[in-house]
Amino acid sequence: MAVLLELDRVDKSYGALRVADGITLDVADGEALGVIGPNGAGKSTLFNLITGDVAPDSGRVRFGGADITAMAPYRRSRLGIGRSYQIPHPFSNMTVFENLLVGGIFGAGRSEKESHAHCVEVLCLTGLIERANAAAGSLTLLQRKRLELARALAMRPKLLLLDEIGGGLTEHECNELVETIRAIHARGTTIIWIEHIVHALVSVASRLIVLDFGQLIAEGEPRAVMADARVQEIYMGIPAS
Repeated sequence: MAVLLELDRVDKSYGALRVADGITLDVADGEALGVIGPNGAGKSTLFNLITGDVAPDSGRVRFGGADITAMAPYRRSRLGIGRSYQIPHPFSNMTVFENLLVGGIFGAGRSEKESHAHCVEVLCLTGLIERANAAAGSLTLLQRKRLELARALAMRPKLLLLDEIGGGLTEHECNELVETIRAIHARGTTIIWIEHIVHALVSVASRLIVLDFGQLIAEGEPRAVMADARVQEIYMGIPAS
């Protein structure tokens, strides 16, 4: 399977604090990759390095074989990198559909006419079609999470980055959202998903990586990774024997 995203010995520090420490990672086209780690491990920084919101101090980032290390974030989004954020911040006074059009027009760089049909398709996929003309500020938390996902999809991503999209939801709501994410992945979208709700994550991801203090300390099949003594000690506080 072809490699879609490559990080090659990527470093990032803020003064004495190293938030990415020589991270080397390949993500295959069509893969679903899960990311876990304690708070402050460097998970969101990893996403910021991929999207271009943060520039690495050293190392290279490649997407579809092209070096994008110095590329601006808006150009990366138009190449096919879309992202949702942990805390949804929709344009509250705009409708749900208008929020998606913003992603289609400015994120994907398409005209309103080109974006219209795709945004309708995304609304159907994410379960928001009946709320298309509602003000985004009137949505429930689950619906705002769905809108955050839909806005990213409106950008026509080849790679979708999900940042703790299940946070704050009930178990039932989280399960509903997982089914939507599974459907998105089944359509061929490559996904990297940061999540603390591990059972949700491993129901979609076929590979798991673990970050701690900016270092990639484990990767592999999810069950094997979660059984690793070092991962259990760092992530779950279980002392290694």
